[in-house]
Amino acid sequence: MNSFVAQDIQDKLAEALASLDLISDMVSLEHPADLKNGDYSSGVALQCAKQAGMAPRALAEKIVATIGAVEGVAKIEVAGAGFINFYLASAALAEAVKTARKEDMWGSSATQKGRTIMMEYTDPNPFKEFHIGHLIPNALGESVSRLFQFSGATVKRANYQGDVGIHVAKSIFILLEKNITEPTIADLSAAYPEGSKRYEEDLAAKAEIDALNKKIYEKSDAKVNDLYQKGRKLSLEHFEEIYKMLGTKFDYYFFESEAGPIGVKIVREHPDIFPESEGAVIFRGEEYGLHTRVFLNKQGLPTYEAKELGLARLKEDACSFDLTMTVTGNEQGEYFKVVMKAMELALPELRGKLAYKTNGMLRFAEGKMSSRTGNIIRGEDLLSDLAAAAKARASESRADDAEKLSQQIAVAAIKYQILKQAFSKDIIFDRERALSLEGDSGPYLQYAHARAHQLVAKAGEQGVVPAVDTSIESGDLVRLLHRFPEAVEYAAAHSEPHLLTNYLIEFAAAFNSWYAQVQVLDGTPEAARKVALVDAVCRTLKNGLWILGIPAPERM
Repeated sequence: MNSFVAQDIQDKLAEALASLDLISDMVSLEHPADLKNGDYSSGVALQCAKQAGMAPRALAEKIVATIGAVEGVAKIEVAGAGFINFYLASAALAEAVKTARKEDMWGSSATQKGRTIMMEYTDPNPFKEFHIGHLIPNALGESVSRLFQFSGATVKRANYQGDVGIHVAKSIFILLEKNITEPTIADLSAAYPEGSKRYEEDLAAKAEIDALNKKIYEKSDAKVNDLYQKGRKLSLEHFEEIYKMLGTKFDYYFFESEAGPIGVKIVREHPDIFPESEGAVIFRGEEYGLHTRVFLNKQGLPTYEAKELGLARLKEDACSFDLTMTVTGNEQGEYFKVVMKAMELALPELRGKLAYKTNGMLRFAEGKMSSRTGNIIRGEDLLSDLAAAAKARASESRADDAEKLSQQIAVAAIKYQILKQAFSKDIIFDRERALSLEGDSGPYLQYAHARAHQLVAKAGEQGVVPAVDTSIESGDLVRLLHRFPEAVEYAAAHSEPHLLTNYLIEFAAAFNSWYAQVQVLDGTPEAARKVALVDAVCRTLKNGLWILGIPAPERM
């Protein structure tokens, strides 16, 4: 925990244990789930009770007596079986309000300072649609990037896209068959599922597609290459429109066409790691408790596995990083275990710098999507549908641009539904809940921010100058506000945006509850302190929404 008060509490606990001749590897300290149990709580007495030969509660009382006073702490209590609870003083809470009102909260915890992290996520393939499954790694990858960035790291965003491979050949096969020389996005969207069906059901078509795949890789046919270049360019331009809508801007774009030859070279240079087997080149994962995978097929072409090796080298050449993390689907988990073991052996300089996180699926009543069959929902269609549903509400708001607000609400609706779940969990998308302003939704967070912003603006019009002093109230809202930097730190340490999302929804609910009970602009001197708190809430929500990758409109 980054709070000076928290550190002081931990130091005092450690000193107390030492004076009692007790040893603990780590002095635990956490935020109680229930604010009634204080701002910090430690179970160190339960951990050391056996060592001390005492009942946990008796030991906790002895530790508290030994600690004495702690600066910034108003009260220390022993609770339950032996938990030690700490309640912050008004001065410490007032300092939290002052900190929250600063413009330079970025990197306030500095836990990632000095690190360079490359995040790879989204990874849609040209010649295929950007379906709703791509929204998940995009939302998660962007938010993890911002968690690291907010915590002081230098973050580089990377997008790896399959611009060669059998999926491209399937699409181009159909385009050639239909004599489409100037394809549109609609043409590309229809071609892949049709090509996949032909590949599986028509042996002659399968042979042609396999041959076409080799031509595309080798760039040996001018007509095919021309169509390939047009389709690739069209797909990538379309993806950029979606990235802009989602608020993602990539620093690096890597492609399978670039990674493939490099991967082949790495494999060929390490025959001890990648032996031949029945005409193909493999990695024997069983030797490491994994499974065997093919890296070069019988035609000598690189598989996805070999391309991953090439990608790792491309990343290394592009940027000197301390960590590269890939966001991918749950179904790729076992694949990545094998690939990363192969990387560690073939590229030992990257050992300890490779990581991946797997995400669940976005599900609807009709079940799993499949871009192979064409039974999919495009990402932009879902966003457009949500924006249309939000448009009526936006047109009735005080927003200057109802169209822009409806798009911001749509992004909030989908991203929040994704980010409120832990990484590997599936998301059951509920359209009505996603757009609700009643709580547990992205628009609910946006509305709380807009309410706070408008209240601060109104105070400014009335000449009320925000002021903070130690007489600030110590209610739930202020105490939750104090936890924001540590909530960010904890979410960043675990690379789990849902930890921050859960905090923010609780914080927004506390603000709305407080707002319903308090008249802020009441014409009294107390108004200045209340406005300062609202300003701190507004900035905290704005920072939190930014980390989630959700727009923070000022009017709703």
